[in-house]
Amino acid sequence: MAAAASFKRWLFRLYGPESAPIVLTQRRVYVLPTKAGLTYAAALGFMLIGAINYNLSLGYALIFLLAGLGLVALLHTFRNLVQLEISPGHVEPVFAGDSTCFGLQVRNRRDLGRFSISLHCEGGGTVSTDLAASATTSVSLPLATRRRGWLRPGRVTLETRYPLCLVRAWSYVEPDMRCLVYPRPEASAPPLPLSATGEAGGARTGMGTEDFSGLRTHQPADSPRHVAWKAVARGQPLLTKQFMGADTAQVWLYWRELPPDMGVEARLSRLTRWLIDAHARGLAYGLRLPGKEIPLGQGARQYQDCLEALALHGN
Repeated sequence: MAAAASFKRWLFRLYGPESAPIVLTQRRVYVLPTKAGLTYAAALGFMLIGAINYNLSLGYALIFLLAGLGLVALLHTFRNLVQLEISPGHVEPVFAGDSTCFGLQVRNRRDLGRFSISLHCEGGGTVSTDLAASATTSVSLPLATRRRGWLRPGRVTLETRYPLCLVRAWSYVEPDMRCLVYPRPEASAPPLPLSATGEAGGARTGMGTEDFSGLRTHQPADSPRHVAWKAVARGQPLLTKQFMGADTAQVWLYWRELPPDMGVEARLSRLTRWLIDAHARGLAYGLRLPGKEIPLGQGARQYQDCLEALALHGN
C-alpha cells in the first residue's frame, strides 16, 4: 500500500499543501479521451476500413478532416487548463455539521478566454466557472464538516472537457489553507448556569459603564443609551456598546463542573451552547478547560478566542 501511494504521488505530483500561487504548467495537466472520444475514434476507424475496402477518395478526405478536428479539440482542451494560477481565498469558521466554503482565486495568465472549467474537492460539491482573457475570478468550494478542529480541503481537481467533450483534461492542486470547525452546540442544553457565576458564586446583574470593551449585535432588550449611534449614522447596522464595570454580569464556563459521566465531545458541545448564549446576552464570560484558561471578557475577540479553544481542545 505504501508503494502504491508513493507511485500515485509521483505520477500525479502530489506533495501535500502547496504555497501560493500554484501555476498549472504543462507537466501538471493530464489528458485522456472520454467515452464520447473513444466512440468518436472507433467510428473513424470503421469509416477508414470502409473507405479502404471500397477505395473511396471522399471517404479518406472526410476521415482525415474529422481526425484533424479531434486533434484540434485535444489541443484546445489541454490549452484550457495550462497556465491557470490558483491562490487560496477566504474561508469562514463554521460549526461541526455545517457546510463550509473554501474560497479560491483563479487567475487566467493568458490573453485567451477559458471556458467550462470545473473544480471540486474530495467529499465536496463541484463548481464550474469561465474566465475572460487575463481575468481573475473567485470560486467557493463547498465541503461538509463532521468533526471539530482544523479542516483542510485536501486535493482539489480542476477539470475541463471544452470544446467538444472528446477528451478530458485535469490537474490536481492542494492549496495551503484550512478552516476552523467549532464544536456543534448542544440542541437542548440546560439554561446558562448564572447561579454559579463569578468567583464568589452568584451572578451580578446590570451593564457596567466604566470601561468600554467593544461592540456586539443589537438585541431588542438593549437600552437605547448603549446603542452606537455614530456607527448607525455611518450606515452600519444597529450595534450595542459593551462595558466592563463593577456591576457587569459575569459567568465562568467550567469544564470540571459538568456532570462526570459526560464525554469529551458532549462537554464541548454544552460549553459551546452556553458560550453562544452568554455572548448573545452581553455577559462578561470566561472559559476554563483542562490546561487552558481564558479570563473574563466581552466582545467579538473574546467570543472567537473561546470558540477556538473549544474547537482545538485536545489537539
